[in-house]
Amino acid sequence: MTAPERKRAATILDVAAAAGVSKSVVSLVLRGTGYVSAAKRTAVEHAVLELGYRPNAAARALGESRSRTVGVVLNDMRNPWFVSAVEGLNSTLNELGLQMLMGDFRLDSRSGESLLKKLLEMNIEALVLVGTMPESPGLTAAALQVPTIALGAPSGPGANVTVVTNDDDAGARLAVAHLIALGHRRIAHVGAPATAVGIARRRGYEAEMRAAGLAEFIRTVPGDLSEEGGHRAALELLSVVDRPTAVFAVNDMAALGVLSAAEECGLAVPADLSVAGYDNTPLARLRRISLTSVDTASFAAGQRAAELLIARLEPGSTLPPDELLVPTLEVRGSTAAPHP
Repeated sequence: MTAPERKRAATILDVAAAAGVSKSVVSLVLRGTGYVSAAKRTAVEHAVLELGYRPNAAARALGESRSRTVGVVLNDMRNPWFVSAVEGLNSTLNELGLQMLMGDFRLDSRSGESLLKKLLEMNIEALVLVGTMPESPGLTAAALQVPTIALGAPSGPGANVTVVTNDDDAGARLAVAHLIALGHRRIAHVGAPATAVGIARRRGYEAEMRAAGLAEFIRTVPGDLSEEGGHRAALELLSVVDRPTAVFAVNDMAALGVLSAAEECGLAVPADLSVAGYDNTPLARLRRISLTSVDTASFAAGQRAAELLIARLEPGSTLPPDELLVPTLEVRGSTAAPHP
């Protein structure tokens, strides 16, 4: 049986012929630039719809000597905080006709290929690094070639990188102050000492405990930013006789591990153990989990990163200063006053 012949895709010349205008007029209408009479604009729009014309982004970029593309590199695509942050980033970039090319630095490192090299070869106009990246000469070099923003990380790979992130120290203090106000004294922390984020949040935890006169109750068990790490650390915390009545976890994923460990130990949340997380991810908002968590405004952070990046693309622009976003606390059902 002979396969049906594929219909040839319409070209910009087909649109011009159908609308009775020149190719340049069609190009102006598609880009939304320059003056085109209402009649010609309408004719072009009708021809585009009738022919099902889809502009070739690569050809358009070549003609403009611009790619209109921003490279977005995540340090771990599994982190749920990134979902909302990337949505905010993309929404603002799209408004100005910019698109994203996204990759996972963790997976790239594992495969031995250079994600950054590929992005730069695609002539990206700018770069957004989402999350705390490992030290890499490639990252430093890339940040020197195109305007770069570090989103959700304490620092970037070079002095020419603007950082947009959450005030982790202040956020941790918010969570701990909430637990103290409920009446808790034995408040432990599940941390992530190998990360800059973990170090900052532990610093906030300890500062708030000391400010409340609770230095003797400070206890941090090292974990990591994963559910498994939180579970492992929480089992250690909850196995002692004088166990904590509340746990502040370094992020929501670790907090989920704490919740699982509490259940395995026969403890009810929040009756026997209050648990607070960080990042206010979609998981924290699920009714079944209802986790008290620090909200880092990740969608707004993504939007702000896009705004600063767009400003840097303007001719004659200067490097904008770093921005620390003020966190808030979303109180839910995982925290309550301790038993008398």
